[in-house]
Amino acid sequence: MSRFTPDVEAAIAAVRQDVASLHAELVRYGLVVWTGGNVSGRVPGADLFVIKPSGVGYDDLTPENQILCDLDGTVIEGTPGSERSPSSDTAAHAYVYRHMPHVGGVVHTHSTYAVAWAARGEPIPCVVTAMADEFGGEIPVGPFAVIGDDSIGRGIVDTLTGHRSRGVLMKNHGPFTIGRDAKDAVKAAVMLEDVARTVHISRQLGAPAPIEPDHIDSLFDRYQNVYGQSSTPGAPA
Repeated sequence: MSRFTPDVEAAIAAVRQDVASLHAELVRYGLVVWTGGNVSGRVPGADLFVIKPSGVGYDDLTPENQILCDLDGTVIEGTPGSERSPSSDTAAHAYVYRHMPHVGGVVHTHSTYAVAWAARGEPIPCVVTAMADEFGGEIPVGPFAVIGDDSIGRGIVDTLTGHRSRGVLMKNHGPFTIGRDAKDAVKAAVMLEDVARTVHISRQLGAPAPIEPDHIDSLFDRYQNVYGQSSTPGAPA
């Protein structure tokens, strides 16, 4: 007999599928090398999340070998994939889910330009409108933290709490992004690397021109609340 209700079982299966397939987006956009990086997704209606297994190649990821964990990062024994070790960042993801209940997805990559900013311990300044749209300001830097326990998670939460950015550059390590679900967090990771590259190139030409804070606020509000398709007929595009 299953330990979960049918609704939760269906939710787990859907998140397994999403998380497994979304890892291909990290490869597609050049955000990872070898087996580095990971995507996780919270299971709606349960204190559970799904995360990538440690050290498994991206071509070998399937819904069945994604790992189901509770919000302490403990693997749920007897479930598909539970014979494998979860990502080395599992404790960090678990900490984020425990302390940021609005977060439904967490992503970590080793994308080149974002890692370069992290290696400098320098926030990415908000000097392009796409960055104002997506992140509402600069991409902040989180503290240096060791891998393996929840230190990285604490750094992510402490840095992003009260901040509009959905991305943080963990010092000397790399970017972590959050989202309302795993797909949203992957989108943030793609956009973070894009602006990291653009702002880096801009600085090779000289000092980038800042965007006024009130313009950043306006851009962020429009992109988050008006841009795109709406289910309401006649709504602005």
